[in-house]
Amino acid sequence: MHQDFLPISRDDMLARDWHYYDFLLVTGDAYVDHPSFGAAVIGRVLEREGYRIAILPQPQGAEDLRAIGKPRYGVLVTAGNLDSMVAHYTAAKKRRSEDYYSPDKRAGLRPDRACIVYSQWAREAFSNVPIVLGGLEASLRRFAHYDYWQNRVRRSILFDAKADLLVYGMGERSICEVAARLKSGTAMDGIAGTAYITKSVPDSAITCASYEDVCVDKFAYAQAVKVQVDECDPVRGRVVAQAHGDRFLIVNPFALPLTGRDLDATYELPYTRLVHPSYAATGMPVAALEEVQFSVTHNRGCFGDCNFCALSFHQGKMVGSRTHESITREVEMFTQHPQWKGYVHDVGGPTANFRRPSCQQQLNVGLCRSKKCLVPEPCKHLDADHSDYLQLLRKLRGIDGVKKVFIRSGIRFDYLMQDKSGECFAELLKYHISGQLKVAPEHCVDSVLAAMGKPRHEVYEKFAEKYKRLNQKYGKEQYLVPYLMSGHPGTTLRDAVALALYLR
Repeated sequence: MHQDFLPISRDDMLARDWHYYDFLLVTGDAYVDHPSFGAAVIGRVLEREGYRIAILPQPQGAEDLRAIGKPRYGVLVTAGNLDSMVAHYTAAKKRRSEDYYSPDKRAGLRPDRACIVYSQWAREAFSNVPIVLGGLEASLRRFAHYDYWQNRVRRSILFDAKADLLVYGMGERSICEVAARLKSGTAMDGIAGTAYITKSVPDSAITCASYEDVCVDKFAYAQAVKVQVDECDPVRGRVVAQAHGDRFLIVNPFALPLTGRDLDATYELPYTRLVHPSYAATGMPVAALEEVQFSVTHNRGCFGDCNFCALSFHQGKMVGSRTHESITREVEMFTQHPQWKGYVHDVGGPTANFRRPSCQQQLNVGLCRSKKCLVPEPCKHLDADHSDYLQLLRKLRGIDGVKKVFIRSGIRFDYLMQDKSGECFAELLKYHISGQLKVAPEHCVDSVLAAMGKPRHEVYEKFAEKYKRLNQKYGKEQYLVPYLMSGHPGTTLRDAVALALYLR
C-alpha cells in the first residue's frame, strides 16, 4: 500500500507483513505526514524507537478502532493540532462551517471534546488496553479548568476521559519513556511531562486548591492557577497535586526541552511531508498543509509569558532552537519540490525572533518564579542578541533557488528593540517582510497592558516610529499589522473608548 506513510488500516499493516503492532495513535486531524502535525511527529518518534505504529485519523466510532485491530501496548489519543471546541466554534459560540485540518475543509469530522470521546471509544473497543492522552486539548486541560463553552469549571480531562495517563507539553521525551514502561510493564509514576490519577499524594508534591474549591471560589481558582504556572519549569518545577473528590490528580514537572541536536533529529525524521494518498485520490486536500508546506519551525518555547497566552503552559518558557545546518537542509529540500516557487513563507515558531534562552542562569536554576523577562521592564540579565537568528536568515537567503525568505510568525517587538546592534531590525525590513509585519501591542492603555503582562504603549510607539523611519530610509512601502484586544480582563469602558479613538 502506501509504504512511506504510517499504516492507517489493517490492510496497510498486512501489506507490510505486520501481524501485530504496538501503538494505535488516534487523532482528530486528517493524516498529514508533516512535522507541523503533532500526531505525525509522535508517530515518527516512536517509529524511530523501534515500535510499530498505526495511525487512525478522524474515526467515527469504536467500530473503526476495532477494524484496525488491538495494539499490544496502548492507544495514544489526541484531538489534533487544535482543541476540538476551538476547531468547531467561534468566540461567539457559533458553529464553524470549515475545518482546515480536515479533508476539503469539511467540518464535523471530529467530535466535540474529542479526547474524551476517543478515549471512550478506545475503552469500548479494547477494554484492557492502556490509554494515553496527549496534544494541545489534553495538555491545556490537565488541571481543573474553566470551560468557556459551558461557562463552568470542569474536572481535569483525565477524569472525564477515564484515561490512564496524560502527556502534556512537547511530548517527544515523555512519550518515549511512557512507551518503554508500557512495553516492560513497569509503573508509570514519576515521568516528567505527564499527569495521572492516584489515591495518595507523593511526598515531593505541593498541593493547589481542589476541584471542588475552584468550582465555587474564584480566588481559590486564581491561587491554584498561580501554583500551576509557577511550577511550569523543567529545572526547578515541583510535582503539583490537585484533589478531585477522594482522588488526586498528580502533575509531574515539565520534561526538559529538546536540545538543538534533538530537535534536528525530530524534524529530520522520514516524513513524506504530504497529505495521505487516501485523501488525494478523492481530490480532497487538507488546507492546513498549505500554510506550512514551505515554512520552517526553527524554535520552541516562549519566555514572553503574556498573561492571556497558553504557550508557556504548553510549550514551556525555555526556548530551544534547531541548528543552522538542519534548517538549511530543510530549505534545500524545499527547492526540489515540484510545487516550489522560490519563497520560504516563514522561519518562525511561537515567537519568531527568539532563538536562545532569555538568560544563561535559567539553564542551571530555571526561570524566575513570579517574574517576567521583558515586563514591566526588560530584566538586567536579558540576552537580546539577535546575531544567531540573523546569521541563519543570511544563510537561507543564499541558498540556490531561494528568491525570498519571509518571517510571518509574530515577532516580539520589545525584544527586538533591546538588540543594541540594530542589524536584525534593518535586515528584517530589507529582506524578510512580504509587505506586512505582524506584531502584538494588544492595547494602547498602560493599565490594561500591565494586566496583560505586556510592555507599556510607549515601547510600541517607539518601535512603530523606527519601523516607519527605516522603511523610508530603504525605500520600502511596508505596513504593521497590530493585534489588539478590546475586552481583556481589567479593561474598563473608558479603556475601550480610548482604544477605539486610537484606531481612528
